[in-house]
Amino acid sequence: MLMRKVPGFVPASPWGLRLPQKFLFLLFLSGLVTLCFGALFLLPHSSRLKRLFLAPRTQQPGLEVVAEIAGHAPAHEQEPPPNPAPAAPAPGEDDPSSRASPRRRKGGLRRTRPTGPREEATAARGNSIPASRPGDEGVSFRFDFNAFRSRLRHPVLGMRADESQEPQSRVRAQREKVKEMMQFAWQSYKRYAMGKNELRPLTKDGYEGNMFGGLSGATVIDSLDTLYLMELKEEFQEAKAWVEENFHLNVSGEASLFEVNIRYIGGLLSAFYLTGEEVFRIKAIRLGEKLLPAFNTPTGIPKGVVSFKSGSWGWATAGSSSILAEFGSLHLEFLHLTELSGNQVFAEKVRNIRKVLRKIEKPFGLYPNFLSPVSGNWVQHHVSVGGLGDSFYEYLIKSWLMSGKTDMEAKNMYYEALEAIETYLLNVSPGGLTYIAEWRGGILDHKMGHLACFSGGMIALGAEDAKEEKRVHYRELAAQITKTCHESYARSDTKLGPEAFWFNSGREAMATQLSESYYILRPEVVESYMYLWRQTHNPIYREWGWEVVLALEKYCRTEAGFSGIQDVYSSTPSHDNKQQSFFLAETLKYLYLLFSEDDLLSLEDWVFNTEAHPLPVNHSDSSGRAWGRH
Repeated sequence: MLMRKVPGFVPASPWGLRLPQKFLFLLFLSGLVTLCFGALFLLPHSSRLKRLFLAPRTQQPGLEVVAEIAGHAPAHEQEPPPNPAPAAPAPGEDDPSSRASPRRRKGGLRRTRPTGPREEATAARGNSIPASRPGDEGVSFRFDFNAFRSRLRHPVLGMRADESQEPQSRVRAQREKVKEMMQFAWQSYKRYAMGKNELRPLTKDGYEGNMFGGLSGATVIDSLDTLYLMELKEEFQEAKAWVEENFHLNVSGEASLFEVNIRYIGGLLSAFYLTGEEVFRIKAIRLGEKLLPAFNTPTGIPKGVVSFKSGSWGWATAGSSSILAEFGSLHLEFLHLTELSGNQVFAEKVRNIRKVLRKIEKPFGLYPNFLSPVSGNWVQHHVSVGGLGDSFYEYLIKSWLMSGKTDMEAKNMYYEALEAIETYLLNVSPGGLTYIAEWRGGILDHKMGHLACFSGGMIALGAEDAKEEKRVHYRELAAQITKTCHESYARSDTKLGPEAFWFNSGREAMATQLSESYYILRPEVVESYMYLWRQTHNPIYREWGWEVVLALEKYCRTEAGFSGIQDVYSSTPSHDNKQQSFFLAETLKYLYLLFSEDDLLSLEDWVFNTEAHPLPVNHSDSSGRAWGRH
């Protein structure tokens, strides 16, 4: 102790170092430790060392960030290329892609975990499907279904009026009859063809076809929302169970991009929005990813056929062409795929189609039916509002409506196209029937296809948002076209309409040859009846719809399902042995809605895709990921 008090004396440290040396050594050591520990923050998120020292970040429930730019992901959230293969997580490590960042979207909040019993059950069902497979980035995305449903302006199934007040009302009996037809069609399919794409009722077996690339169960997917809205609960559960257990996407055939989109993607999206069942959302996203290679063309205009095996987009020769109604009928579904997955790639693909169509010169403002996906030029000048062109126009007005009336580009394209159609294609027959002819390089074919009969409903749907001086005119035009299509039914022996009908040689609204005289359970005429009924409440549309119900029962119902007929002008027609999936998706759904209250799938809340699958209107105050402002 004495020596410590002697001036100038500095004792040695335990390591043989004097105090200044000890201080310098400790300073160096502490700096080294700080540098090493700080370096952990620069390691990749998946590093095991980082996870040893740093606790994982947790998300506060309900944390929200409003998207600043509609239709564009922030720089740090740019989507990966189609079907990327994510890095495999280290053994024992959670897949980082399963953690969702909190960001407000029009559908609501993404959540890291369910917050209630119903969501826990839903998550458990969804978790039965691995979320770490290639292309599954959107599967881990959390969509707030309850927030979405709270924004609807009407209950999905309507206000449910007290039926006991009018237990024997005629319209209720008509609605119940349509419901019985749906139940019979489903049960026949389930008994003889469950899991096949469509039922063959005469031979009592199933039919696969070749346009779905090996996908099965088209009738199941197409029927989901119809069964739900008709409250056929047991049948809906049967359909849902088949999707969960038997709807597999590991197929390798060549598929129609259009048909897979409107039937499978549309049906799955609709089933999810109606029920909140995660299995439908997940399957829709995964199937949507399998369609993306179809867009890998020089222009981004997709080919009509995609190979599920190779991921290719089919033929790439300069002379090949894509069909307007096919590549123009993707917009509704692909925006919702982005909405439910958070992946911008779906929305970007269809926005590019719009971009190409806006830039290309259009003859007299008309859109020809064939476009080269290689050169971006029209292949020929054939214009039709029926087959090959129809649903392109339908998706323009419905994109406007589905966006909450913010997609000005779609609105402008629709009314410009309608004005050109009215100028160059619209005609009135000597007998006073209004029809939309087909245009071939300036020469008109004076006929309408059954497919073109949707146009009455489309024009009625868009009349409200036309220029004020055109609204009454469009309502009248819609009614006149729908009347013409009714005449094509009324002038046949079966009271069902032919595939195509002409206005020449003194015959009007009738087929002129056997090859155009068949009826395959198509929905377009009753679709227009439904829209005109909701717009006008004119009882004539319900009367015409009931005529169709009676004709279907008399001529198309067989022992084991419904079948198309080969000649509508024969009182004893032969059947074609096919119960089309769209009969359950569209024809019976539109008939049921025709005899229901307007708030059942209210047109304020829903638009129907071209397979009659309801998709919700955007009622959100925020712009969300899928909908841009144009």
